[in-house]
Amino acid sequence: MNSQLHYITRPSSLKENAPLLIMLHGYGSDENDLFSFAKELPEELFIISVRAPHPMQPYGNAWYAINFDANQNKWNDVEQALESRDNIAQFIDEACAEYPVNKDNVTLLGFSQGTILSYAVALTYPEKVKNIIALSGYISEDMLNDNLEDNDYSNLDFYCSHGSVDQVIPVDWARKAPVFLNKLNIKNTFSEFPVGHGVAPQNFYEFKSWLETRI
Repeated sequence: MNSQLHYITRPSSLKENAPLLIMLHGYGSDENDLFSFAKELPEELFIISVRAPHPMQPYGNAWYAINFDANQNKWNDVEQALESRDNIAQFIDEACAEYPVNKDNVTLLGFSQGTILSYAVALTYPEKVKNIIALSGYISEDMLNDNLEDNDYSNLDFYCSHGSVDQVIPVDWARKAPVFLNKLNIKNTFSEFPVGHGVAPQNFYEFKSWLETRI
């Protein structure tokens, strides 16, 4: 693959046409984080966990920088975010060409910043993705193109979840996602769990069963 993104894989039990699951970790983490889910997920999935391109100090990686000002207000480096969005879209094409997977059965699984990018990729390149598991994130409209209503979203299906006491990304931000998706007539489901910025066991089992019926 020509991709500049580093990644790790878990092959599928299928020799061809496997459903592809691409994992996008959160800010300050790496490709090993969500990959810990891999052993619990269906064997027929071909799983790729991708490392974000921007190294952080002393460790971890980011899909885009989050900057703070003197008043502790923070803002996203949207230019970096758009670059990552487009790189992930290209990565999907390269992975489908490189591995024995079904390009019409691609799932993105994101956490936090990885979820924000998953929303951006799916809503910008809906032809490349089928299912999206959006954990502990939100839709950042400045990472989307104009004229969204011109796209065909009929193949997309979102599983969105959030911790009701998330101290990193307010749950109110996540609650806007189903409203946004419904306006575009995109299939979605939204769940809240009584946790902070993380994935509760019952959250994992819910998205796992959601995915099992869709791959």
